[in-house]
Amino acid sequence: MTYPADRIEEETAYLAFHFHWGMDDILDLEHADRRGYVARAASLVERSQT
Repeated sequence: MTYPADRIEEETAYLAFHFHWGMDDILDLEHADRRGYVARAASLVERSQT
């Protein structure tokens, strides 16, 4: 099963924006790790808005 390219781009942009990580570093992450960091960033954003 292939992960959709547009979803990878969205995750990469999200992590780069929030954590200031480089594209290569983000793309080197395993899928589950990348999704975990996206969830963590989203949680931080959500907490900062309350």
